[in-house]
This record gives sequence, C-alpha cells and structure tokens, in this order.
Amino acid sequence: MAHTCPSDNTVAVDQTSFWSSGNLNWDEHRIGWAIAGGCAMLTVVISMISVLGHCRNYTKPNEQRQILRILYMPPVYAVISFFSYRYFRSYTYYSLIETAYEAVTLSAFLLLLIEFVADTAVGRDATKAIERKGKRRLPIPFCCWNYRPTKPYFMYTVKWSVLQYVIFRPAVSIAGIVCQVYNVLCESGPYSIYFANVYLEAIDFASISVALYGLLLFYGLTKEELVGRRPMAKFLSIKLIVMFTFYQSFVFSALEGRVIKATEYWTAANIADGLNALAICIEMVFFSVLMMWAYTVNEYKVAENKKTSIWRPLWDSVNYWDFVTEIGGSFKFFFTRARGASSTHSSKKMDFAQAFRVGGRSVTDGDKSLTEESIRLAPYPYSDPHNANSASPELS
Repeated sequence: MAHTCPSDNTVAVDQTSFWSSGNLNWDEHRIGWAIAGGCAMLTVVISMISVLGHCRNYTKPNEQRQILRILYMPPVYAVISFFSYRYFRSYTYYSLIETAYEAVTLSAFLLLLIEFVADTAVGRDATKAIERKGKRRLPIPFCCWNYRPTKPYFMYTVKWSVLQYVIFRPAVSIAGIVCQVYNVLCESGPYSIYFANVYLEAIDFASISVALYGLLLFYGLTKEELVGRRPMAKFLSIKLIVMFTFYQSFVFSALEGRVIKATEYWTAANIADGLNALAICIEMVFFSVLMMWAYTVNEYKVAENKKTSIWRPLWDSVNYWDFVTEIGGSFKFFFTRARGASSTHSSKKMDFAQAFRVGGRSVTDGDKSLTEESIRLAPYPYSDPHNANSASPELS
C-alpha cells in the first residue's frame, strides 16, 4: 500500500488583490499581511541601528564580528517569516531556511564567549583561564561522570559539540527542501516512519541538544571569567527566539482541525502556519530591542578613536572562514588523536589559548598600530598570533 502525504494547500487559489474595484480589499489575511510587513520593517530598522553602531565602533573585531552575526537573527527571522506569510503555499521552504540561521547564531555565540574569556582572564592573559581549573562533574544528566578541563581532547570536544550544529542544521534544511520537492517530507502531517520529517526532526533534536549542552558546559567552566559581560542575557536573547518559535508552532499545529478550521482558499495547516509566521514577525520587534540592550555598542566605544568604516565589519560578519578554520582545526585534532599522536593524549595541562587559539588583545590594550588598515581583518585564523585579535578596519 502506497503512503501519501496530504496536501498543505487547497486547489482553489485566491485571485483577488489588495485593490479591488478601486478600494482596499481588507480581509483578515491582508490585515495580517500588513501587520507582518510593518513589524518586519521595524525589526530591520532597529537591528540596523545596532549593527551600524558596532560597525562604526569596530574596536574588537574578533568579538564584534560574532555580535553582528547574532544581531542579524531577528531581521532574518522577521523577513523570512513575512515572506512565508505572504507566499504561504511555500511556507515549508521558508521555514527550513529560517531555522538554518539558528545554527549560525549559536556557533557565533560560542566563539564570542571564547573571546570574552580570553579578554577577561586574569591579567588579560588567556593562558590563565584554564590552568587553574581542576577536575569537576559534568552537568545534568551526566553528573555521574567527572571531567578534567586541562585534558587536550576535552576543550576541542566542547568546541566541536557546538560547531557541529552549523554543519548538521543547514544539512537538515537542505535535505528537507529536497524531500519537500519530491513530496516525501510531510512536515504538516502526522509523524510517520514512511516520511522524511520524523528522521530529520530526530537528527536536528540530537544535534541541537549536543550544542546546547556544550554551551552550558563551557559557561559552567568559565563563568568566573564572564562576570560583567552579561552572558545569560546574551544567551537568552537568542534562546528565547528559538523557544518562542518552537512552542508557538507546536500550539498552532495542535489547534489545527479543532479551533483552526479550513476555508475555501486556506487549509487548516495554512492558517496555523500563517499565525505562526505573523507571531514571529511581531515578536522579532521586541527581540531586536532586547538584543540592542544585551549586545550594547557602549562596551566598544573608545573616546579617542575615530569612527570606523562600515564595509569591512559587514564583510567580516558574512565571511565564515573562521567557522571553517575552527571546524577544520577540530577535525585535524581528532584525526591526529585517532592515529595515536602522543601530543593529543598528553596529561600535560593545556591552556585556553592553545585549545581555542585566541590571544585576547584589543585596540584598548594600548597598541595603536593595530588601528592601521595594514592589519588583515578577514580571514584571520586564531592560530596566527598577528591576527589573534586584530582591530579596527579602515578609518574614515
């Protein structure tokens, strides 16, 4: 017996537009369309104020390139949600693209925490951040096991636990888009072993669980060094977006066929998806304000410095070579360890700078030569001591 997935869309298509007989045709769908578009525009404006503030005060590139990537999250979600509302028949494609950016923000947040720890370690010396860490228990639910932070493999494992999500989440989205094209995804239908959605959801759940556990573990290990940097506020501004979008989608899906009924032009799934997209557009206005506060530019303003050009910071934020460098470095370490290299099994303490390849310098350290354009900003592998924390781009 062949298993088929029910269609998300009706056969009938609404042919009317905003303008009908010279007058505005305001029904519920078009009112929602206007609200979603207005909120998406407002989110973009608020986020761009934050982004431009960091671009014009780009004094710590290794930190601020990650902040810029995080600040893009509300406008990315708002704009894509608006299009998924407007073109509701293609909602699944937009939804899969939207959730892929979550992986970028979580990975950027880890790299930001790494830079914070390097910058705030005792005496501004990153090598002291891990040396004094002793044996301790893993967080729940693995609290029966102990770990030693100074082991070489441990710090690479923590980094990889988060960065793997930037590989798996986009891969899941791409696989989902392909499955949707061939009508074997069945995202809005019931979970079934005969369709791809249940398997892709399982992979995504496992991947993000590992990533969040890695972030929790890293925070617990370095929370003394993160005092004063509001790490929880920064993390919650990201995680609340994920939680809101996930749980409200679950609620709207649960209401399909019960409270939410199909109409001539929209199935119950269309309406539930549209309500979810509309809610996301509205929520992103508030989350963009929250991120403006959590990732304030005031921490990076230096009175005696000239304003920096916006173009290099923007390029840095979309140049993901640092992700490739970090992932490649972890692969290389584990490959070398699998071959039995003694350095990867050594009991000798490994410092923070060695494992995470940071140097902790900034323009505020007094090295004014760092403000010259001759310093290459991107890509700047952390393993290069000359680029460990290169500073401001071209001065305007």
